[in-house]
Amino acid sequence: MNVAAIDCGTNSFRLLIASAGPGGALVERTRELRIVRLGRGVDATGELHADALARVFAAAEEYAGLLQAYEVPAARTLVVATSAARDARNVEEFFAGMEQRLGVRPRVISGTEEAQLSFVGALHGVGDSLVSGGLVGEAGPVLVMDIGGGSTELVLGAADGQIERSVSLDIGSVRLTERLGLVGPVSAGPREAAEAYVDGLLDGLGWPLAEIGTWIGVAGTVTTMSAITQVLPTYDRALVHGSTMTPDQVAGLLARLARLTADEIRELGPVESGRADVITAGTLIADRVARRVHRPMVVSETDILDGLALSLLPS
Repeated sequence: MNVAAIDCGTNSFRLLIASAGPGGALVERTRELRIVRLGRGVDATGELHADALARVFAAAEEYAGLLQAYEVPAARTLVVATSAARDARNVEEFFAGMEQRLGVRPRVISGTEEAQLSFVGALHGVGDSLVSGGLVGEAGPVLVMDIGGGSTELVLGAADGQIERSVSLDIGSVRLTERLGLVGPVSAGPREAAEAYVDGLLDGLGWPLAEIGTWIGVAGTVTTMSAITQVLPTYDRALVHGSTMTPDQVAGLLARLARLTADEIRELGPVESGRADVITAGTLIADRVARRVHRPMVVSETDILDGLALSLLPS
């Protein structure tokens, strides 16, 4: 039986259809992404914009066709919404439109639940290869970082999936871009203000980030960073998944992106048009984490979608 997980974030709208494989593994049937920018202006207005709702509803209609084609029942379909939906006053309009098109009412998940699902999904995809592939550094906990459009989730836990602590911070790529004017080329003032803001939130955690053993980054900001760093002409999921970026590479990429316009960033390779204008802010968040972790980031293509899909499989 196929199951379907749909994640409607602040910037992207994603679908994973999968089934159970040997040993509880996921067998992916299809994985789709549409950049819909649902969270456009939510930080300033507190409401979902009509144009953003139109974009996400159009994508939902596409996904409805895939659910039918793969014969996924409503009982095995889970639709979740994250930061933008948590913050919007008119979220009921979004709920109604999605339920009409998908036959499933979305569930707004908390930042804590989002973080935990990302941790499970990330470890499911790279956990077995962490030791065998030499991706683990010194002994210590695993840090999973999920940079979204509206928030960034950080989770500390063990390689066996046991979570120690998690947090959701209001510093997503879209939110930071809109709030602090990080539109390229980014001048010194906005960049320094953004760095100070992110640093303040990270310093307030009181977490021993310098003591972690493994750092895993998930979601579109991080995977796009890897694709740009590898100079991939087209996006290749196999080359991105399990790749690594050193703190120096993250810092170098940020310096490069900050000098470019969104149009110039789109010309770097496999960068979606709806991500090019916010990737600099997302990379800045990753850079501020990298300065505390002091070890390479392992890039994972598996994330919250995989965590959601796993929760839908028959026990």
